[in-house]
Amino acid sequence: MKKLITICLLATVFLCSCGVKSAKKSQGKITAEMAYEGVNNYCHSEYDWSVAKENPDIMYVQMGEETDSAYQVVFRSYTGAFVYFYVDKASGKTRMEEYVPTLNARSDAGTIDIFDYFKYQ
Repeated sequence: MKKLITICLLATVFLCSCGVKSAKKSQGKITAEMAYEGVNNYCHSEYDWSVAKENPDIMYVQMGEETDSAYQVVFRSYTGAFVYFYVDKASGKTRMEEYVPTLNARSDAGTIDIFDYFKYQ
């Protein structure tokens, strides 16, 4: 009987701990705060912010426009380029588009899963 209880407890702990990420993904709706947090964390992990120590206004992350299906979050690089993140409200899939104003050039910059950049992970 003791073995059965121990096995049940271990199985419960295992199932609960493994399901944290998938459970949070399946909760559905992404909020504006979640979109900002995920993109901000991504930008701070992928871009060199040391150049902005002297002048923090040259690099930033801010919320952009919102549609029924997506949030736009904007990253401005110290180079003057912008990366627009389009965060799908239902799935968390995020499309990135880079825009260089001085060249008037837009380009696809890939995709990320916003859930990969939340602090609870």
